Amino acid sequence: MLDKQDPGTQETRTAAEHQKTHLDQMFRAQSKADPDAHSPILLDGAMGTMLYARGVFINRSYDELNVSQPDLVAAVHMEYLQAGAEIIETNTFGANRFRLEHYGFADRVRQINLAGMRLARESVNQLREKQASQALVAGAIGSLGAKIEPRGRVTRPQAREAFRDQVKALAEGGPGVGADLFILETMMSMAEVEEAIAAVKEGAPGLKMIVMITVDEAGNCLDGTPAEQAATLMESWGADAIGVNCSSGPQVVLEVIGRMRPVTRLPLAAMPNAGIPREVDGRQIYMSSPEFMAGFARKVVKAGATFVGGCCGTTPAHIRAMKHSLRALGAMEEGVHADVHTHAEYKINPPDLKDRSKIGAMVAARDWITLVEIVPPKGIDCSKELDGARQLYRLGVDAINVPDSPRASARMSAQSLCVQIQQQVGIETILHYTCRDRNVLSIQSDLIGASSIGLKNVLCLTGDPPKMGNYPDATAVFDVDAIGLVKIVRDLNHGLDIGQNAIGGSTGFTMAVAANPGVHDLDFEVRRFAMKVEAGAEFCITQPVFDMQVLEDFLRRIESFRIPVIAGIWPLTSLKNAEFMKNDLKVRVPDQIMSRMANAGSVEGGRAEGIKIAQEMLAEARTLGHMMVQGVQVSAPFGKYRAAADVLGLGEDK
Repeated sequence: MLDKQDPGTQETRTAAEHQKTHLDQMFRAQSKADPDAHSPILLDGAMGTMLYARGVFINRSYDELNVSQPDLVAAVHMEYLQAGAEIIETNTFGANRFRLEHYGFADRVRQINLAGMRLARESVNQLREKQASQALVAGAIGSLGAKIEPRGRVTRPQAREAFRDQVKALAEGGPGVGADLFILETMMSMAEVEEAIAAVKEGAPGLKMIVMITVDEAGNCLDGTPAEQAATLMESWGADAIGVNCSSGPQVVLEVIGRMRPVTRLPLAAMPNAGIPREVDGRQIYMSSPEFMAGFARKVVKAGATFVGGCCGTTPAHIRAMKHSLRALGAMEEGVHADVHTHAEYKINPPDLKDRSKIGAMVAARDWITLVEIVPPKGIDCSKELDGARQLYRLGVDAINVPDSPRASARMSAQSLCVQIQQQVGIETILHYTCRDRNVLSIQSDLIGASSIGLKNVLCLTGDPPKMGNYPDATAVFDVDAIGLVKIVRDLNHGLDIGQNAIGGSTGFTMAVAANPGVHDLDFEVRRFAMKVEAGAEFCITQPVFDMQVLEDFLRRIESFRIPVIAGIWPLTSLKNAEFMKNDLKVRVPDQIMSRMANAGSVEGGRAEGIKIAQEMLAEARTLGHMMVQGVQVSAPFGKYRAAADVLGLGEDK
């Protein structure tokens, strides 16, 4: 059992007094008349995500690591402090008796919370010795993990007592030794919120508290309470700042902050997850990049938030990017750009879209574009692909798309095939580039190199996870997703790397992104598409389309942030091929198309029917010109380049 912490020397008490003054300034009440009159405060990110990344299994108590593996926890704290966090939370989110009893630790609440506070405090003190820092320590208190009556077995007095046990342990020694403030987070019901606030008032009177609920996609607390009502209740119960954390990602949190701002004078806090997790290689990966979270930080501060940080999936890289973003925002508001270390003087304007590439010029002129996809070979011989490119070039195809190891298969690099096609054939290429296999250093190196050897069009993709391919045990990287990749390319086009250092000129890329109009969760797809457009995308290539109504619906949904769309067309070769599209690639294939392929008869009949269906899709796509369909990309299944030409209605070689 840890001993009670000593309040320490006069120096410690003086530092604590300075911290209290600093904290009081942070919590200055907002004015409804002037919601922007505040300086944003940066909190830290996820602790569990970082511990999981270090190999801690999810069936362990992460709070108990304060005692059994303190160095691991302290290292995470230090990373967040070095990234720029001004408030770090103790590793005690689940250190209440109800959550700890699952692991047999219900009798160790005080020990685990004291240890968590000590680790956070020592990390802050260590940093203070090395550099001037006013970082504060917040005692983290999460939801109980058990429902309160009448919906559950826990009575209100039991809930308050459980919260109070944590509060007292975390506050031992007073500010500067114990907690400087409290963060009550991921609260799932207003009953839980009320008891937690009361526990802080009883167990640590005088200490400030930030209180955050988690919400569903409609912006309601999980007990159904609307965000506006929740804000009013939290203020009436005595919270010093209120807000929302966790939830389903930045967009929902941003919307909720916008709803809370008009109904309260309190400072607001926003700590979203880094997007909705996606299973990659058997692990839950949060796909919002540091760059995207940096953009969120700017938006949520403009919406009225004072305290900004991250929850599940956020890392020190996200917090560092948010720090730079908030510094830049502050500089713009104060008119002191020169004080911000962004090397803005090196930023250049890229060439006009029409001057970057043939495809860029066609996009800018709203010309109809025809693309054909050529998949790289699995070996070193690409003569077949080069011959196919020559044939398509003679037939009048505008450019060749080259996928980047599609479906996580090991093939010749897309960049190599693009270079050979351009140099030996003379037709322009569009390089597919994925985030799956490369960290941000490699991404920048590849793209700078691609520009230097004449590649001018890039399709920015997240990439298929390795488990889909022939080497399922390969390690995925995913430092960024497609949205973050677009932002990297945009910066390179402005002559800057991700650190805002000059690279000597513009890469001059024309930037494309992908979209899947037939995906099951279209709302999510549309939200991500909007983010891609905001990041700088200039045109879009869709997944194969077999139902024009699906494409029309997508086009209507993106009307307010539309960019030119190239419709994907895939000539089916057989019923088996159609089933693969529908079941494996999750492409919307209508029943009548499946029926037509089933009734095609012979192998040749299947190929002919597939080409006919694709031609019909192309003809319908042309009628959508008024809705910004600006061309088609036709795939050449199994290397059948003549089939692609037939779909496009191109004649014999010239």
